[in-house]
Amino acid sequence: MSSEKRFEFTKENIDLYLKEVAKEYRKHAGKKIPAELVLIGGASVLINYGFRNMTTDIDALIQATSAMKEAINRVGDRYGLPNGWLNADFTNTDSYSVKLSQFSVYYKTYANIVTIRTVAAEYLIAMKLRSGRQYKSDLSDILGILAEHEKRELPISMDQIRSAVTDLYGGWEVLPQSSQAFIESVMEDGRFEALYEQTASGEKEVGALLVQFGQDYPNIITGKNVNEIAGNLQKKTDRASILAKLREKKAEMNQTEQTKAVKERDDRNR
Repeated sequence: MSSEKRFEFTKENIDLYLKEVAKEYRKHAGKKIPAELVLIGGASVLINYGFRNMTTDIDALIQATSAMKEAINRVGDRYGLPNGWLNADFTNTDSYSVKLSQFSVYYKTYANIVTIRTVAAEYLIAMKLRSGRQYKSDLSDILGILAEHEKRELPISMDQIRSAVTDLYGGWEVLPQSSQAFIESVMEDGRFEALYEQTASGEKEVGALLVQFGQDYPNIITGKNVNEIAGNLQKKTDRASILAKLREKKAEMNQTEQTKAVKERDDRNR
């Protein structure tokens, strides 16, 4: 399999491939050794919501015997899937928490041996905030989740999000400052659906700029500086970032409130 190949996973084909993995796992591990996969990231979003159409790989917590790796590789070979199509690489990132399984929710069981779970909404938001990538779908995914829960009349509150962040990472302060400002601003604004469209568009633009930057300046981008570079590239675009717009709006509201307060004070002193 070529690691260069791009493949789009959808809700429908994710179910197919997971079912096939379960069959292969049962074949190699037997009927008495169960396994569990906790889907996170784009796969978890696809399974639970309708605003996103695809993801390019499946990130998961994998709790199984070594037979699971063989099962994943066999299914990948059979369907021509890219290398690492189902992986646990995210456990090496800041968004990982040892408590994720604790806050996961049941999805399906395949072949009576492999249980699939996903991440509960507010914890998925917490993970996206911890990562806070402006060049991926982290911020638009947050808005999409908030919008769909609002439509379902099951809105997610700021308190729930704060609790989820604390549950997974120990405290609100571990989030990047940009993520804190983003979620505080959008929760105050409340126009999740409109903000989703703007943010998704901005992420695509920054992603494209980042690719171009990598081609123009090879070996500069690293895991440690990619967010900073993406942020700087975003500032250079003609369209202001959604976060900048929200901050500007908040500043205008604060200024209006201050002006009103001064006027009321002056009126009392007359």
